[in-house]
Amino acid sequence: MSRKMDSRSDEDDVRVRASRHGSRPRTRTRPTHEEAVPGLVIAVDRGRMTVRVEGPGGTPVDVTSMRARELGKHGVVVGDRVRLVGDTSGRTDSLARIVTIADRVTSLRRTADDTDPTERIVVANADQLVVVTSIADPEPALGFLDRCLVAAYAGGLSPLLVLTKSDLASPQPLLDRYAGLEVDAVPMSREAPLDELVTRLRDQMSVLVGQSGVGKSTLFNRLIPGAFRAIGDVSKIGKGRHTSSSAVLLDLPGGGTLIDTPGIRSFGLAHVTPQDVLAAFDDLAEAAVDCPPGCGHTAEDPECALDPWAAGGTPAARERLASFRRLITAVGHVTPGH
Repeated sequence: MSRKMDSRSDEDDVRVRASRHGSRPRTRTRPTHEEAVPGLVIAVDRGRMTVRVEGPGGTPVDVTSMRARELGKHGVVVGDRVRLVGDTSGRTDSLARIVTIADRVTSLRRTADDTDPTERIVVANADQLVVVTSIADPEPALGFLDRCLVAAYAGGLSPLLVLTKSDLASPQPLLDRYAGLEVDAVPMSREAPLDELVTRLRDQMSVLVGQSGVGKSTLFNRLIPGAFRAIGDVSKIGKGRHTSSSAVLLDLPGGGTLIDTPGIRSFGLAHVTPQDVLAAFDDLAEAAVDCPPGCGHTAEDPECALDPWAAGGTPAARERLASFRRLITAVGHVTPGH
C-alpha cells in the first residue's frame, strides 16, 4: 500500500488520459511560447487571419495564421495584438499559429439587435471611430449616428464625424445636433481636399463605419489610393447596397492606419448601459455621483442630480445634458441601474 501511495506522489504533476491509442501522460503545464513573434491582425477571413509582423531588416511581413486550439473560444478580430509561433516567413502556403492575444485597450462592439445577448467585437485597439454619414442622398440616419457615438464612448474610442456630400446640403443641422457633445466633425464633398481629415487620422488607428451608400468606400479609396474597396450606387429607394464584405486594415500615406468595415444597417446595443455612456463624460459623471441608486439619468428620473447641475451652469451645460440624454435613449432597453 505504501509503495502505491509513494508512486502516486511521484506522478502528482502528471495527468494520464486514456484514448483509443492507449494511455499517455499529459502535463498540466501549458507551453510558454517564449519564442512567439508579436504581430498585428490586419484581416480576418473565414477562420484565417492575416497578421503583420516585423520581418528581416524591419520590413513588415504579412503572415497567414490560424487560432491555436488552446485559445478556446477566444475570437480574433482586426486590430488585435497577438503572438505567433510556427512559420512566420510570410511565404506562400506557409501557416503560423496565434497562441496569445493581448488585452484589448479599446473595442468597438455591437449586437445584431437590442435583444441579442451575444455581443460581437468588430475591431480592437482602435484610437478613434470615424462615423461616415451623408448629409443628403441618402438622408442622415440620426438614430444610427447616435448609436455609433454610444458604441464609441462605451468602447473607449474617440468619435469623429465625417459628413459627406456637403455639396448637396448644409452640414450645419448635424453640427448643431452634436455641439453639446463636442464631437469633432469634418464636412466633406466628393472633390474637396482631404487635408483636414488626413490631419485627424495621422498617427492614429482609425476605424471607418457607416451605412451603405454614404460614400464610405469612396472616401477610403481616396485616402488610400490603390485600396480599391468596392463601390456601389445608391439604390432607388435611397438605401445603399452593401459593397464591402470584410474588415481590413491598411496603412495611411503619411502615417497611421485605417480600418474599413462592411456596410452596417443596424448597430445593436444590448451590451451597453446608460452608465457606460455616462463614464465617457467626466463632468456629467462627477455630477451624477449625487444621483440616487438606480437613477437612469433621464428627464423622467425626478431626483437625477444632472438637472440641478445643468440648471446652475451655462447654456452649454444644458445643451450637453440634452445631447447626453438623447444618446442614452438609444440604450433605453436597459433597466435603469442595471
